[in-house]
Amino acid sequence: MLRIDNLQVYYGDAHALWDISLHVSQSEICTLVGANGGGKTTLLKAICGLLAVREGSIFFDGVDLLAVKAEERVDLGLSMCPEGRKIFPGMTVEENLAVGAYNKRVWKKKGGLLEKNYELFPKLRERRNQVSGTLSGGERQMLAIARALMSEPKLLILDEPSLGLAPKTVENVMETIKTINKTGVTILLVEQNVNISLQISQRGYVIESGRIVMHESSDVLLSSPHVKQAYLGL
Repeated sequence: MLRIDNLQVYYGDAHALWDISLHVSQSEICTLVGANGGGKTTLLKAICGLLAVREGSIFFDGVDLLAVKAEERVDLGLSMCPEGRKIFPGMTVEENLAVGAYNKRVWKKKGGLLEKNYELFPKLRERRNQVSGTLSGGERQMLAIARALMSEPKLLILDEPSLGLAPKTVENVMETIKTINKTGVTILLVEQNVNISLQISQRGYVIESGRIVMHESSDVLLSSPHVKQAYLGL
């Protein structure tokens, strides 16, 4: 579904991503892990059209994304839940969700998509008229994921969904990600929490200093001496 080959990305003259190649297959959960500053978010911005690509290619569902504007990539079925939630705190829960459906492909289906997300996140139904800035951290993360789902994506990209959450809330979020995947949504999960993210995915990539240094099945990565020492403290 997503194929990236030999991607080169710069911040000015600074080389940020080096020869990045990866793929995400339809219906899988694929994890990209690495430490802060390793290039994870930079890669996501390039995929979504928020950062220019110097060299290489990105194809999504057979379409050359480098020829498509950022807002048009959402219409193709690509959606990202950003790091830090990025909800609109002065708007209600339902208003935030409506923003997620603000594209020509799904706007007419907004009512049905709202209901679908309220079934997935019952707490959001209870909070539908509540100002989003008053939600708990876990509720904000639910809202951010639901808003990304309102565009009815084929591929959902999740950037650090566990960041700043209590351990029990993290478990709930990861279970929700598995549930979303079972509905047929392909997921690219980007996480610092290496252990729990690899436990729910089929394959994983490790990115360090702007380079992919490992690519294996999640089981193999979890048992890798390098991953254990660098990310699991074992």
